[in-house]
Amino acid sequence: MNTAKQRMSTRTMVLGAVLTALVVVLQMMGSFIRFGPFSISLVLIPIVVGAAMCGVGVGGFLGLVFGIVVLMTDAGAFLAISVPGTIITVLVKGIACGIAAGIAYNLVAKYNRYAAVVAAAMVCPIVNTGIFLLGGAIFFLDALREWGTAQGFTNVVSYMFLGLVGGNFIFEFISNMILSPVIVRILNIGKKV
Repeated sequence: MNTAKQRMSTRTMVLGAVLTALVVVLQMMGSFIRFGPFSISLVLIPIVVGAAMCGVGVGGFLGLVFGIVVLMTDAGAFLAISVPGTIITVLVKGIACGIAAGIAYNLVAKYNRYAAVVAAAMVCPIVNTGIFLLGGAIFFLDALREWGTAQGFTNVVSYMFLGLVGGNFIFEFISNMILSPVIVRILNIGKKV
């Protein structure tokens, strides 16, 4: 292996390790940070950064780590209803959002790297939330209907979109769009030094 490839590989491993630690810390802290009734999640930002800076595989790995931490910290209500449904939904949404961010980045990076980061930052929360909603519809529909009725929603669809994911999705989408390109730009400046 030549020195440039070895250095690149070492840099990717180090950045991947730092981002993995960040995913764990941000997910564990996310349940304590609230925006009205919604917990705020910044965990998708290191997933987007990892997918953009290190590739699709690292993005998928960071998504897997995200899913594992969610299962250990925030999935209790869903685990009580369906263990397999929760595991499938949480792990698939995490892995898929990291892989999708990496693919989006690669597709757009041919034209503009910073537009590619924005594309990855947009795709990541859409895939994450979309698969969560799909998993909810497949595995937890009756429970979601009950939870929605208890919170005053007239139907399960409005509860899923407005009560369950609405505010958090908007915050994740906007924070990803703003912070991910900034962080990638800073890391790219650091590469040149």
